Amino acid sequence: MSQSALAALRRKIDLRLLPYLFLLYVVAYLDRVNVSFAAPGLSQSLGFTSSVFGLGAGMFFAGYVLCEVPSNLILRRVGARLWIARIMITWGIAACGMALVHAAWSFHVLRFLLGVAEAGFLPGIIYYLTLWYPPQRRARAVALFMAATPVAGIVGAPLSGLLLGLGGVWGLEGWQWMFVLEGVPAVLLGFSVLRLLPDGPEDAHWLLPAERAALAQELAEAPSEEPHGLRGVIAALARDRRVWLLSIAYFALCVGMYGLVMWMPTIIGEILGPGATPVRVGFLSAIPYLGGVLGMVLVGRHSDHTGERRWHTAGPLFVSACGFLLSLLPVSQWLGSAHGPWWSLACFTIATMGLWGMLGPFWTIPTGFLSGAAAAGGVALINSIGNTGGFVGPTLVGMVRDATGSHAYGFLFIAATMALGGWCILFVTRRR
Repeated sequence: MSQSALAALRRKIDLRLLPYLFLLYVVAYLDRVNVSFAAPGLSQSLGFTSSVFGLGAGMFFAGYVLCEVPSNLILRRVGARLWIARIMITWGIAACGMALVHAAWSFHVLRFLLGVAEAGFLPGIIYYLTLWYPPQRRARAVALFMAATPVAGIVGAPLSGLLLGLGGVWGLEGWQWMFVLEGVPAVLLGFSVLRLLPDGPEDAHWLLPAERAALAQELAEAPSEEPHGLRGVIAALARDRRVWLLSIAYFALCVGMYGLVMWMPTIIGEILGPGATPVRVGFLSAIPYLGGVLGMVLVGRHSDHTGERRWHTAGPLFVSACGFLLSLLPVSQWLGSAHGPWWSLACFTIATMGLWGMLGPFWTIPTGFLSGAAAAGGVALINSIGNTGGFVGPTLVGMVRDATGSHAYGFLFIAATMALGGWCILFVTRRR
């Protein structure tokens, strides 16, 4: 196949897969983090303290981590189409079920079940992309797909603020309307997956036989650090320290990402004071996510252009740690309270640029030395261990807020953890 025909094939695959997968992840991520906008309503309606809310926000990741590896291995066995559809339908039902929260225990249980339902989606999609993209083009594809998470914030933050304004309609609270109306799209999209998503190139009816052959040849000829890979998750655990280093780094990322996004609307609302309407908080909360999109696209593109992965992953972690530290400076005391919100938003934007900027290059590292079952199970393993940080981050910040009346010490811990994660990435060598 000529170079022009190969370029056309790549564009065809991009247009067929990435926008649709992007949409799926926008919905998934919004259902995961929209609870952050419900925090004030849950506090007023049900009397939740910061510790109760922080634990509930983190309980999602307890269920997620528990089921992550088996879910991803099942996906590889039964096929992406069927299993991703199952994931989406069940998580959509669980997301709507969040409207039934009436006490702390029900909040924690339903968040746990939401994590169980969604487990396997992200690593499953990353594994799925390895069936279509060779390593040298994978960081860009992963970055474009995962740009859905900050875009979900850009779209979902104002949307959640508007939906919270439905409080009182049919006797429901605003947060109940938000959970239901943002959960239904996941169910509908889950059924669409059964029709629109092929299990792999060999099942894609929109590819010609010559295109399938050219894609198979490109994937077979792609350079690999370890052509035969590691066979199975146990081997990856026992024989390769890189899996552990990457798990620590991803843990640091999740501590920072969810420690920030689960509490950012609450912190912004507190800074705004009496003028903190849900709509205004929602629109302001969308600003840091714009930085996340910018960081993700620029870092992913530059990483693919240079072929360098480690510094493109570690550097953004260091930058994000600086954003957390800068947000703790008492700027409102120096420049006046009017500057406080904008300084905090600027620091949160720096933090999100680093958090999302590392994602594209990061996921090309494990898929570069794991293959076969290890590529599915190993990615899920790293994601599972790392996502325990999603439990630690928001839970810790909530406990610190109740104990000290401020999130400062929680953010200090987050910054230190992210710096540690950056150093772990720099110790991931090319060979064992």
